[in-house]
Amino acid sequence: MEWKTLLCSHALADANSEATAARNSFVRDLDRIVFSAPFRRLANKTQVQPLYEHDHVHHRLIHSIEVSSVGRSLAMEVGKWLEGENEIEAGESSDLASIVQAACVAHDIGNPPFGHSGEEAIGDWFAKKFASPEGLFADVDDFRRREFIKFEGNAQGFRIITRLEMARNSGGLRLSTATLGAFTKYPTTAEVSQKLSEPYIGLKKFGIFHSELEIFEEVAKTLGLPKEADGENVWWARHPLVFLVEAADDICYNIVDLEDAFTTGELSYETVRDVFLEALGTNRGRERLSKTEHIALLRAMTIGKAVQSCVEAFKKNYEDIMNGTFSESLKYAGSMSSIFKKMKEISSDQVFTARRKTELEVSGRRTIENVMSGLLPVYEELAQTGWNTSSLSSHNEQLLRALSLDLHDVKSAYEALHSLADFVSGMTDRYALRISRMLSGT
Repeated sequence: MEWKTLLCSHALADANSEATAARNSFVRDLDRIVFSAPFRRLANKTQVQPLYEHDHVHHRLIHSIEVSSVGRSLAMEVGKWLEGENEIEAGESSDLASIVQAACVAHDIGNPPFGHSGEEAIGDWFAKKFASPEGLFADVDDFRRREFIKFEGNAQGFRIITRLEMARNSGGLRLSTATLGAFTKYPTTAEVSQKLSEPYIGLKKFGIFHSELEIFEEVAKTLGLPKEADGENVWWARHPLVFLVEAADDICYNIVDLEDAFTTGELSYETVRDVFLEALGTNRGRERLSKTEHIALLRAMTIGKAVQSCVEAFKKNYEDIMNGTFSESLKYAGSMSSIFKKMKEISSDQVFTARRKTELEVSGRRTIENVMSGLLPVYEELAQTGWNTSSLSSHNEQLLRALSLDLHDVKSAYEALHSLADFVSGMTDRYALRISRMLSGT
């Protein structure tokens, strides 16, 4: 891969787009994402800790902003190194930083309400329907069903920024191809990921629905991403900046989740302090700091140490990253690998199994099931009318008005199910609860 094409600033579906000296294409990408409605809704979507019970824990919007800050630092460090190695032009380190910052701020934009359990709830609801397919579900091709059954926020995010938001069906937010490449952690479809999950890190999940496959093909061709194939199974190598976006996310959630768990009382001060001190290789005492202040200080220092670890991992594996064969996350390829593994163990054993989080997942799952089951009859009737919204019953017309649900683009069973997933995954935690109660009459 070559940086000359990897840093392409051409906007998707907008050949006449022009940047200015004061606001280049990548800064414009960031602005468009930040001012979008899906980004704004992240303020009321769960990160790990349940919302509403504590004002000082992270929700997805704050998490996304912090990831973008760390991502910018990572990219600027790597960019300055690349400039020194004459791999990129002088001054292009700022472009790297802006691209990664924009991709980072959008990285969770497709995630549904109630955290990752929301993804599972949507997928499980679809799985039950496809187990004995009738109506809409029988009309969806077998090879497309997996993208519903294993619903993936990464693919939903790509759909939002390239199709649904702003210029609907005409490039979406019309971001630069470089930012779209840096956003796409899993450059393949659901069925390919299922068949070939082992050989390459970019196949661990999927990041593209069939509805947006042609869009990504155009992006990949423009960027010069290597295209791989195993028979009919096609995928692409990751854009090198994906590894920095992924590292920024890994750094923030691994480290900040521990601070949040201390704040909510799920982890002791000693547990969090000790893992941070181990990461830093120091024994910095509290002095006159409160426990909360001390944890905040150690958290900040640990993030700085993690940034350096991931930067060094990028440098060490640069050749493999650029030829598309590097297949490991930077957090496990650097000097802090063992610390990240310890943080993951602590979170898995003591944070993700906490009572309040379990309660959230149970209630969130039921809420999502209620909403999807309550809206399904609208789509079923729409199919029966030949996809004519003006022929819907008065009750379903009323429901469309109450929910501001626009179905004019829906002309097939496949599009209907994606429309349903678009609506439900776009909900905030609070809105999902309210609509669930409205649909059930409680």
